[in-house]
Amino acid sequence: MLLSLTCAVAVGNIYFPQAIAPLVAAGLGTSPGRAAGIVTATQVGYTLGIFLLVPLGDRFPYRRLLVSLLAASGAALLAAALARSLTQLLAAGVLVGVTTTAAQLIGPMTVGLVSEGRRGAVMGTLLSGSIGGMLLARTFGGALGERFGWRAPYWVAGLVVLCLAVVLARALPATGASPAPRVPLRTLPLRPLRLLRAEPELRRSGWYQASLFAGFSAMWVCLALLLTSPVYGYGPQALGLVALTGVVTMACTPVAGRFVDRLGPDRVNLVCFLATLAAAGVLAVGALGGTTGLVALVLGTLLLDTAMQCGMVANQARFYALRGDSRSALNTAYMTCGYLGGSAGSWLGLQIHRHAGWPGVCVLLALLALPAVDSARRVRVAKREVGFMPAARTSRRFH
Repeated sequence: MLLSLTCAVAVGNIYFPQAIAPLVAAGLGTSPGRAAGIVTATQVGYTLGIFLLVPLGDRFPYRRLLVSLLAASGAALLAAALARSLTQLLAAGVLVGVTTTAAQLIGPMTVGLVSEGRRGAVMGTLLSGSIGGMLLARTFGGALGERFGWRAPYWVAGLVVLCLAVVLARALPATGASPAPRVPLRTLPLRPLRLLRAEPELRRSGWYQASLFAGFSAMWVCLALLLTSPVYGYGPQALGLVALTGVVTMACTPVAGRFVDRLGPDRVNLVCFLATLAAAGVLAVGALGGTTGLVALVLGTLLLDTAMQCGMVANQARFYALRGDSRSALNTAYMTCGYLGGSAGSWLGLQIHRHAGWPGVCVLLALLALPAVDSARRVRVAKREVGFMPAARTSRRFH
């Protein structure tokens, strides 16, 4: 639970700047468009951190690396709070993004500390913390910023992160060190690419996540356009209210983790893709507008969010079982696939919405899920024919 809280705080540091960009513009005397660059700067830093720092978990003890990154993240947040210009704030935002990737080290570390039969449940618990941080960060940043100014969220977040660094320095076991050999530092950035080439199960997990996240991103980026269009006529805040339905997924992911432990990741993946197809059909009703359309949007987003997050638990359980000495590099490869899929989905969703509207976006969501449904079904059939038990046989094969 302590690590789940750490995930929530670290992930929240990426999202709360979205809520205070207008306050930053007023406070620093710049345009809202330029102030929104703090969101991009933080995300760019986060991507750099995934590439450059997360693979270090296979080279250095996890406790030392995690505590160091949290301390650096706290310092970067405090530096952002002290920024006197937008340039200084953007630079601090990049540093916040780079160092807040501590959340991506917690998964590989925790997998090495628990028994194989509990990994799915534990990953589900950690993911529920990340979801909570993602959902509540905007509310936290907006409420605190409106009352005390845009610097307040940075001050509070920085102090909380520094407190977590002190607590984890005492609470984490020394056995949390990575079991990897002393891999040369210059080769670490290439390890995720080499693992993608060498491990079919990692490629499959990355493809599944890229497909789901692409549809997820396309839907959310276009949902704002639908809600603010004449069909509904809502303001921007309506999207935040719909997003709060994702709180339900915080309870679903630990349950999905237990199912992964019992049934294996392939069956859970298949159910998640079928749920994505169902979500596409429900979301399409949202084009009708009115109460019926709004209810369909709420139910559809809830179904899609649950499918995406539960699918992530299954994918992580699959690839973490491959190589115990490379879990951080495995996670880097997987997350890179997911983010590339999400970026492509956002762009493609906007293009399709421009020409085919909301129904076209729903068709895109279904088309992204269909190949993965067929792949997951074929894998399940093949493994059943040879008597392959996912949870047990994978571990013996790769360890």
